[in-house]
Amino acid sequence: MIPSYRKKFNGNFTHHKYENLLATISAGLPAITFRIAETPIFIPAALKEKLIAAGNEIIKLIRQPDFKALTQKAIPPQWNVPNENDHPHFLTFDFAVCKDDAGELTPQLIEMQGFPSLYAFQPQLAKAYKQAYDLDEIASFSPYFNGLDKAAYVELFKKVVLGKHQPDEVALVDLDAEQQKTAVDFYITQRETGIKILSVTDIFKEGKQLFYRENGEKKRLKRIYNRVIFDEVEDSKALFEQSFDPREELDIEWATHPNWFYRISKYTMPFLKHDFVPETRFLNEVEEIPADLENYVLKPLFSFAGQGVVIDVDREALEKVQDRGNWILQRKVKYEPVVQALDGGVKAEIRLMYLWPDGEEPQLCMNLSRLSRGKMIGVRYNKDFDWVGGTVGLMEQ
Repeated sequence: MIPSYRKKFNGNFTHHKYENLLATISAGLPAITFRIAETPIFIPAALKEKLIAAGNEIIKLIRQPDFKALTQKAIPPQWNVPNENDHPHFLTFDFAVCKDDAGELTPQLIEMQGFPSLYAFQPQLAKAYKQAYDLDEIASFSPYFNGLDKAAYVELFKKVVLGKHQPDEVALVDLDAEQQKTAVDFYITQRETGIKILSVTDIFKEGKQLFYRENGEKKRLKRIYNRVIFDEVEDSKALFEQSFDPREELDIEWATHPNWFYRISKYTMPFLKHDFVPETRFLNEVEEIPADLENYVLKPLFSFAGQGVVIDVDREALEKVQDRGNWILQRKVKYEPVVQALDGGVKAEIRLMYLWPDGEEPQLCMNLSRLSRGKMIGVRYNKDFDWVGGTVGLMEQ
């Protein structure tokens, strides 16, 4: 997106350098099962400032005194976990890179989550791009916000993950941790923080306390770095009989509490009114179907990685929806092919990543970017393409 750097990068690009990038990232780690793009994104200062401003508007909404009341219906009753804290520890906001009427680059909000992303992986990815492509001339370009460098970022990340506890009292928990697509992020998290990686079934309950075993020794678990999306559990009864039920009263801290996954989601978007947010309404509140329905997209509130999204909307698609309160109708945004690949333009999406330590302010820290040639961002829409996949934005300072 900065033409001079893009032209030089593309002119110097070789597949050998890309192979070195992949080897550098994965050294000493499990295989990376998602595609890494051939290039970082060079983000101009003007777009960076717009992204920051857009994120600030969302933070304002989340910090409203009535935000919990506003989003209470977002939490499915069967997945309401007790002892929710005052704020999420992680916030991620996804923006499509578009152009406004004046032809200037502008962000448009696509998705938001109160849930962790690849917080440990992204710093390693940014460093690997600079090494593999010898990007010394843009040494000042950074993937970090607010003047952070890697050391300061890792310390802040550790503070959020660990809270006031020792590493052996905290664990990253997922359903089947080692088999997850994001397992590489789990292992870097373990390396940076010293915490354990546990599957749900590695944990057992005694009274209200949770424990795990290490080398035969029983150890108390006091805080969970949660990577479980509980409503994706197919057989919760069988799973929780083997471990613990998060919906019971437990003596455990969450980073972040499971309820925030629902509160900060597509459910929140209809409450946002801003130039950076496309018109979004709950489907059950749409009294008159738009005449230009082809310019809208239909999304289920609770889905991951674009599943269930209807891109080509018509009246028939609307009529098929039964639980209309769990869907949104959103005006389409036009992704601009702003990243020039060797054979044409590629669309981009930028994720702002926040950390929110206990008792402190939320802080914008890092970004994750994705490149796409398909109808949507995501693996299933970009099969057999190159110059697509996960990447990072290196931002002009």
